[in-house]
Amino acid sequence: MIKQTIAFLGAGSMAEAMISGMVESENIPAEQIIVTNRSNQERLNHIQYKYGVRTVLKDELNFAEVDQFILAMKPKDIDAVLEDLKNKLNPDQVLVSVLAGISTSYMEDRLNDHQQVVRVMPNTSSMLRESATAVCPGQFADIENVEVTKSLLRSIGEVFVIEEEKMDVFTGIAGSGPAYFYYLMEHIEATGRAEGMDSETLREIGAQTLLGAAKMMLERDESPAELRENVTSPNGTTAAGLDALAASGGGQAISEAVRGAASRSKELSAELEGLLVGSR
Repeated sequence: MIKQTIAFLGAGSMAEAMISGMVESENIPAEQIIVTNRSNQERLNHIQYKYGVRTVLKDELNFAEVDQFILAMKPKDIDAVLEDLKNKLNPDQVLVSVLAGISTSYMEDRLNDHQQVVRVMPNTSSMLRESATAVCPGQFADIENVEVTKSLLRSIGEVFVIEEEKMDVFTGIAGSGPAYFYYLMEHIEATGRAEGMDSETLREIGAQTLLGAAKMMLERDESPAELRENVTSPNGTTAAGLDALAASGGGQAISEAVRGAASRSKELSAELEGLLVGSR
């Protein structure tokens, strides 16, 4: 059981997804979770009623009682928030940022010396407690506090500690990855409907097929290539399907999708931080 008190600075959809997973996991008592925003009391009332956490407007937050602050506001508001936090934090408190495109160094440069910062990136499966979440500790983050952060995030799925320069690739795989699977299922469903199957049955068949394949990959020692070869008989139906996929450039398209998303993530980070710096 996590003993620290955490405060969400922001109450948007990603914050709610994380809160939902944390409360459901019972890894941290709901009363140790505080949720804030600047002025939307109605939104705070909804979250308090639904999850049993504490809520306050940001100006009413008792900063001294909080061990970890989860930055979950809009990225464009980061400078104002950091300026406000700079004189309210002590070195033992940790900032955990879920803001896309904002590096740990950007935040560290705008806070007092040696402030602890951890950058994290959950994906959209957080509410189902099936997120793939990246964790990038800043240069001043204490190991014990990072472990607490990881424990919090395990409440919403699997956690992967990565180097920050790999965050864009992570985005291309895990951040954008759910959309690739949905895109695949769109086409599988469309083909199935064209062959006379109903959408509801197709949805269940496709989802279970993907779920089972993913579980097998996690529980077996074989590589994806080995698993593929194990289920592909020479001149069989799977071989025919894979041949058609290869002829259509399927593998290359997947690689380009990951690289394209990663490249765009890098561009957006540079654009965002450039705009923030330019507005100062």
